[in-house]
Amino acid sequence: MIRRAGHPPHRGQRYQLRAGAYAILPLNDRVLLTLQNTDMPDLQLPGGGIDPGESPWQALHREVREETGWGITAPRRVGAFRRFVYMPEYDIWAEKLCHIFLARPTRRLSDPTEPDHTALILPWQEAARSLGNEGDRRFLLRYAARRP
Repeated sequence: MIRRAGHPPHRGQRYQLRAGAYAILPLNDRVLLTLQNTDMPDLQLPGGGIDPGESPWQALHREVREETGWGITAPRRVGAFRRFVYMPEYDIWAEKLCHIFLARPTRRLSDPTEPDHTALILPWQEAARSLGNEGDRRFLLRYAARRP
């Protein structure tokens, strides 16, 4: 069973399943994240939806590059969680199945190409306190507790 993060589903609301791949990206004593600069800014693990015909690993590489401008290597799946949310950019209620990976950022290749996204590199504890959703925070804290 995949653990839920955040609010339970609304009774009677229909949800569209939306799988995504997201990354914990350690950079020494810091972590690479993305800030989505919309009406309600949201700090997130970089990643996003898996497109039809795309593997989770392909989606992860594409999404991290779009949202941070960085390349990554050696992604390893570390778990998953699900969230029930409204996605205004798609005008849908979604059951997001969030696959979490640990990967190594290799180098900054460009500015983020995803509109309204900014790459941020923050200390672990500040990142954990600032992440916008419980699932991202839970996985980041679990990894941070085990690192040397």
